[in-house]
Amino acid sequence: MTEDVLKDAEERMKKAIEVLHRDLLTIRTGRASPALIDRMNVEYYGTPMPLNQLATISAPEPRLLVVQPWDKGALPVIEKALQKSEMGFNPSNDGQVIRIPVPQLTEERRREMVKMVKHKVEDSRVAMRNVRRDGLHALKEMENEKMISEDDHKRAGEKLDQMVHKYTLEAERTGDTKEAEVMEV
Repeated sequence: MTEDVLKDAEERMKKAIEVLHRDLLTIRTGRASPALIDRMNVEYYGTPMPLNQLATISAPEPRLLVVQPWDKGALPVIEKALQKSEMGFNPSNDGQVIRIPVPQLTEERRREMVKMVKHKVEDSRVAMRNVRRDGLHALKEMENEKMISEDDHKRAGEKLDQMVHKYTLEAERTGDTKEAEVMEV
């Protein structure tokens, strides 16, 4: 009984960490990475689509991204979406591909990126606390329905707290690593 609640909580916490990793990939560091624009939404024939479903994205050089759309008619739409993004890109279109020079980050922009990293880590922590709350609620209901004893409820609650602590530390370590990457000149 309590094992099911703990197993579900751990799976949800692992997913929160995976989401954090994915989100941190979209935050710019000093290097060009296709993950920066991979999931950027582009309005294509009236439907928002992730860029990776419209084009091939590559990073042939450390400071250059190349977007090669499968449909050449999508070039202007993709270029416009890249210009409107908050990434600060200035793409150039040669009729075949879009080249995006990735500029060096200024100190001010680096600090903004660090704030974004901290915000994403905090979102991850909140998600884990919500998982713990849901788990504790499920355990309390089990205890109220006499499915588990008060001692089982207390032990499972302690395991849940340890799990939250473990995954919160992992989220913080991931965030610290990303912050160091962003601040690296």
